[in-house]
Amino acid sequence: MMKRILVTGGAGFIGSHLCERLVNEGNDVICLDNFYTGSKENVWHLIGRPNFEIVRHDVCQPYWAEVDEIYNLACPASPVYYQNDPIQTTKTSVFGAYHMLGLARRTKCKILQTSTSEVYGDPSVHPQPESYWGNVNTIGIRSCYDEGKRCAETMFFDYHRLHGVRIKVIRIFNTYGPRMAQNDGRVVSNFIMQALRGEDITIYGDGQQTRSFQYVTDLIEGMVRMMNSGDDFLGPVNIGNPGEFTMLELAEKVIAMTGSKSKIVFRPLPSDDPKMRRPDITLAKSKLDWAPKVPLDEGLAKTIEYFKGTIKK
Repeated sequence: MMKRILVTGGAGFIGSHLCERLVNEGNDVICLDNFYTGSKENVWHLIGRPNFEIVRHDVCQPYWAEVDEIYNLACPASPVYYQNDPIQTTKTSVFGAYHMLGLARRTKCKILQTSTSEVYGDPSVHPQPESYWGNVNTIGIRSCYDEGKRCAETMFFDYHRLHGVRIKVIRIFNTYGPRMAQNDGRVVSNFIMQALRGEDITIYGDGQQTRSFQYVTDLIEGMVRMMNSGDDFLGPVNIGNPGEFTMLELAEKVIAMTGSKSKIVFRPLPSDDPKMRRPDITLAKSKLDWAPKVPLDEGLAKTIEYFKGTIKK
C-alpha cells in the first residue's frame, strides 16, 4: 500500500538516498529542505516523478501536512557546517524535533529520528552499545550538534510517554557514499578529494584515532527496517558498520585506490575529536535482522567514481 511519507532534510546526502528508495518503492514522498547543506542536484533525478515533491522549508518553523510516516533527518551533520552557525544547529535539532513530533502527534503517524553516534561523545566504553550514556562536553565547539541531538532524543521519548506518539530512534555512525559534498569536512570526502587533486592528505593528530565507515545503502536499509518494525521497539538502535579503521589506514587505502601521488601530512587534533568510534550492533541484528553488507573497499570504489565525476564538471 502506498504511504505518504515526509522526509525532512530530504535533499541532503543521506536524505536524497532515502527519498530515492521510498519513491522507487511506490510511496508518495514529500522532500522538505531549506538547502543550507542540501542540494537540489541530489534529488534532481526525482523531480518530475508523480509521487515526489520538493518543498523549501526550515524545520525551525512549523509545517503541516497529512502524512503516514515522518523521517526526521534535518540538521547539518558535518563539523564544517554545524560549527559555522552553532546556535542554528542546536535550534534545528531541538525545534525541528519539536515541530515534527507535533505533526506526528496530530496526524497519529509514525516518526523516525536520525540521531547520531556523537551522543556518545569521546567514549570511555568501546565499542559503544545503546546502553552507554556517553561522555559529552556540554560547552565545546562540537556541543551544538552533540547536545542538540541528545536533547532531540529526550523529546522523542517524552512525546511517546506523554502523548503516545509512535517513535523510532536510530543512532547513525559514520556514513559515506555518492552525493557527499566535496567540502563538507568529513574524512572520507576530504581524503578522496585531496587524493584526486594530488594535494597533501591531511590527518589530524597521529592518525591512530579510529572510525567505522558504513556505506549509505546499508544505512538506508537499516532506517527502513527500523521504521517498519513493530511499535514495541522504539530504539535507540545503533546503525553502523563495526569494521574499525585508523585514519592512517583510511588515508593509505584512498591513496592506493586512486593511484594518487599525494603525501600524508599531520596537523593538531581539533578540540573534542573522539579518539575511537565503533558501534555495537547486537541490538540491530536481533531486532531488525540488519547488518551492513558493503565492505569498505567496494564502497570507497563507488564513492571515488562519484567524486571523479564531480571534478570533471
